[in-house]
Amino acid sequence: MEPAEGPGALGFHGDEEIIEVVELGPPGPDDLADEMEDVDFDDEGAEEPDAEAWETEDDEGVEDGMEAQDDSEVTFSLHSASVFCVSLDPKTNTLAVTGGEDDKAFVWRVSDGELLFECSGHKDSVTCAGFSHDSVFVATGDMSGLIKVWRVDTKEEVWSFEVGDLEWMEWHPQAHVLLAGTADGNSWMWKIPSGDCKTFQGPACPATCGRILPDGKRAVVGYEDGTMRIWDLKQGTSLHVLKGQDGHQDPLTCVASNQDGSLIMTGSVDCHAKLVNSATGKVVCVFKMESMAPKAPAGKGEEAESNSVESLGFCNVMPLAAVGYLDGTLAIYDLSTQSLRHKCQHESGIVQLLWEESSAVVYTCSLDGAVRLWDARSGKMISEYRGHSAEILDFAVNKDASIVVTTSGDHQAKVFCVQRPDR
Repeated sequence: MEPAEGPGALGFHGDEEIIEVVELGPPGPDDLADEMEDVDFDDEGAEEPDAEAWETEDDEGVEDGMEAQDDSEVTFSLHSASVFCVSLDPKTNTLAVTGGEDDKAFVWRVSDGELLFECSGHKDSVTCAGFSHDSVFVATGDMSGLIKVWRVDTKEEVWSFEVGDLEWMEWHPQAHVLLAGTADGNSWMWKIPSGDCKTFQGPACPATCGRILPDGKRAVVGYEDGTMRIWDLKQGTSLHVLKGQDGHQDPLTCVASNQDGSLIMTGSVDCHAKLVNSATGKVVCVFKMESMAPKAPAGKGEEAESNSVESLGFCNVMPLAAVGYLDGTLAIYDLSTQSLRHKCQHESGIVQLLWEESSAVVYTCSLDGAVRLWDARSGKMISEYRGHSAEILDFAVNKDASIVVTTSGDHQAKVFCVQRPDR
């Protein structure tokens, strides 16, 4: 099959229904933001605002308009390298914590980008950061496995601990308890700030992703060998192990649960997303995405084959789940019929997706530096926000879905105000 012509054209295999193809062309000159001062054109992140050298009349040479348009309200630029992670404080949604490749983490105010305090003392890239359920504590974790917890109001470090290489970290939804997974296959649980500790021993390979279920009593952990375990946090025992046919063929990349915790979804490098009943540990169905649009011919040092599930999540208000793939596909699945409902194509890989808390709207961030909002009922794109001059690496949405905070390889974090005509 010949690769499809044109920027928005897509080819599908005959057995797949095209429900909606949304064209995402580069923005026209009218879309380009007027203010160019904040734009960092140099990939190396040069500090000097060298705006004079750039003609603002036309966007020749600015690839895909990626660097020309800035829809953000606030830019946080204290990081000096890629910013890997961001979380908002759950209680007020007024504070953000970001961690970066510069071995630094900062807590700052979303309204104006004002620094509250630096979470100092890390000696490796800070890849995990998040607030406790009540916003009393903030935890930061670096790749080498050093985890630190700070009290937000006093800005003081209250606890730190060193584990093996850190893969993921998450706060308990109702308690001052922190869970983390490491490259040696262990998952760790600590009470904060006492530091009381429990470990959950997985297979002898990295615990690549994990999520505490909404009941606060169980956690689901995915591993590099394709297995998944549901752990009883109190007993320290595994309730269910999914492996072999029930597991994945390749490492797990992400895991999510629905609002009541009855269903779990796991995603993997094998391009499958598995829906699992959390009470029985049985696989309910498998969403496969092998027959994709024809891959672009391998070039520019890329492998044509590489695709994987990068992110997934459940809708709270309809029986829908969203799966984001490295090849740029956003798939919306109908859980009641266990079928593909929409396929929304991005021009570059999806890094992460999040559902709005109280509507059927999915947010995606991608390697092209844009945040997009999709109506999962129609499969149509609602809006698109740009401002980063490199890929977006993480993002967070506040509770009322009015603000998106993004982090990027351009060394910046940005705050976007989301305006929706339908609200």
